[in-house]
Amino acid sequence: MTQRYKMMLGYDGTLYAGWQTQPEHRTVQGELERVLQELTGEQTRIHSSGRTDRGVHARAQVVHFDLEKPVVCWKLMRGFNALLKDDIRILTLAEAASDFHARYGTKGKEYRYFIWNGPVMPPAMRFYRTWVRPRLDVKAMQAAADRLVGNNDFAAFSANPNREIEGTVRHLRELTVRRHGREITLVAGGDGFLYKMVRSLAGFLIRVGTGELQPDAASTILSSKVRTARVPTAAPQGLFLWRVDY
Repeated sequence: MTQRYKMMLGYDGTLYAGWQTQPEHRTVQGELERVLQELTGEQTRIHSSGRTDRGVHARAQVVHFDLEKPVVCWKLMRGFNALLKDDIRILTLAEAASDFHARYGTKGKEYRYFIWNGPVMPPAMRFYRTWVRPRLDVKAMQAAADRLVGNNDFAAFSANPNREIEGTVRHLRELTVRRHGREITLVAGGDGFLYKMVRSLAGFLIRVGTGELQPDAASTILSSKVRTARVPTAAPQGLFLWRVDY
């Protein structure tokens, strides 16, 4: 009898070509499925709450998979962590209901985007922060962010609106901008996100922070429903999938 399992993991996406399996490329999904087959002898697909791009990190990605033969969860988790590279770690693993689905069962997600805002980027942070040298106006960034919160059509903040088969309307429940010294953190929470939407929001807010755009541009861009050069896609290394809610 098939048993479904739910697993939460964290990973450093620096050396991976994203989540999804790709021929001749090292990906998070590919590594997990390779190790799972080595541990269980079963070739099975691992489904995630959502894909992450090359260089993007996860603090708490959630996945599920099915196995024909029963396993002891703590032993399987220990086996995963013994065989995986140390830039992927399984945090929890448990049996799940047969109708649990890591992607379609989500009620919301939280992403965080980290910016190092100073004249010099500390070397240890270069893979985990996006460097912006000019001082950013956090108040202006928050004023723009406030105009984006709510149930809106975010086509202008998708890197490819035409690929959004489920439409481009999303509920953005939170978009906050916080400064702690040189570090600025953008927190984006919502029921779901479009392709590269969080990085697009970050790219736009950075332009507001530098003074290239005014906060009220958020409303104009949002209502246009058209992606333009006014919304750049921020670099991947500052982005973390922070939490998935069910």
